[in-house]
Amino acid sequence: MTTRHGYGLLAAMVTLVVTVSGGIYVGASPDDGTPPNKAVTRSKPGPNNAISPASTGAWVGTWSASPVDGEPGTDEKGLAGHSLRNVLHTAVGGTSARVTLSNLYGKKPLTITHASIAVAAAENSAAADAGTMRLLTFGGGPSVTIPAGQQIVSDAVRVVVPRDSDVLVTTFSAIPSGPVTYHPRARQMSYAALGDRTEDPTATAYTEQTEAWRYVTALDVFNHSSDGTVVVFGDSLTAGSTSSVGTNSRWPDVLADRLHAAAASGADVPRYGVVNEGIGGNRVLLPGGAGVPAPNASGLTRFGRDVLGRPNVKVVVIDLGVNDILRAYNPKNLKASSITAGLRELVAEAHARGLKVVGATLMPFGGFHGYSAATESLRQAVNAEIRAGKVYDAYTDFDKALRDPADPSRFRADYNSGDHLHPSDKGYARMAEVFDLAELKGAAPAVL
Repeated sequence: MTTRHGYGLLAAMVTLVVTVSGGIYVGASPDDGTPPNKAVTRSKPGPNNAISPASTGAWVGTWSASPVDGEPGTDEKGLAGHSLRNVLHTAVGGTSARVTLSNLYGKKPLTITHASIAVAAAENSAAADAGTMRLLTFGGGPSVTIPAGQQIVSDAVRVVVPRDSDVLVTTFSAIPSGPVTYHPRARQMSYAALGDRTEDPTATAYTEQTEAWRYVTALDVFNHSSDGTVVVFGDSLTAGSTSSVGTNSRWPDVLADRLHAAAASGADVPRYGVVNEGIGGNRVLLPGGAGVPAPNASGLTRFGRDVLGRPNVKVVVIDLGVNDILRAYNPKNLKASSITAGLRELVAEAHARGLKVVGATLMPFGGFHGYSAATESLRQAVNAEIRAGKVYDAYTDFDKALRDPADPSRFRADYNSGDHLHPSDKGYARMAEVFDLAELKGAAPAVL
């Protein structure tokens, strides 16, 4: 990984100080990462829902998933009458938790009748450890209505969340709501059951399986040792497409494990949570379709929501640009400078918050159906700008690490999933292995 010096924007560091006490301000907030704009009347939390007392520590991200679109087939009634049990895998642990629920792609208000959180009894299971089952509250009450296009953060709940474990977040809606905001192709099976099974710790009723996360877009924990959050922002290569389902083999998952192991061994690396904000097919410049909000929002559109809106962010890792090339109507008319200009705009937004940005070179896709001399030329031009230090504060060379030395336009055979665009599990692991953990230290450089 090469670090770039002398580049950046003079920016004021914005520090978010979260005070955890007997009263936490929670409200429905727009899904663009802006602060809450409406207070919620609270009732007294129950004993299992008591928020953590004031203590040394910080809120950090342990899991996230970008909202992508409204789920097909849910336009009229949503999934009213179903309990939706989402399986989330944690990057760091904590002593309290809070959950973000999104109605970004809803066309009318979404009423969550009940919601719960629990540590799973086993990996890839809908069964919960009964002793960890907690009813989530919103402004002190068990139900909440989320306006269309907005999100809400639950009250903090005291529950010990282990690192590298599965957590179950379950929602139940009794009232038809319209499109279900979801993240498809999750590479993780989640579950659904008929009726209100929100606090049912068993898996018996959860007979429906789906490779998607519904409504849930973030899980934060209160951690006494972590320093902050790393947000990995990208496309399907970050989301982990083609990785083995249920194995947490996406490269940000492997990066989180590496970072934890290094810190535990005493290495001079930060203690950060790592969250994944990858969307399959995502582009820097254009959305994935028409609509308001647009499905598969462009990187430029969603950066404030998915990166700047996350808690206690310290570093941003960006791996975007391949789909701008492959999905261009006419690659011969696309300029690499347009892509790199968009990436620089993301860097500028991060710098304005005092955040360091580590980028990645674009990996080979020779053999994929979108490959041509024109698309390869664009990829090489973008990579040349990245390697010259003209885009990011630092970069990791995924292209060099995974390409075939005998044919640099293609993946090395054992790093190829078979579609010539996405890595195998071994390839994803290689991406995390070559990432220089030392580059996660420090802040955005000042203008010299």
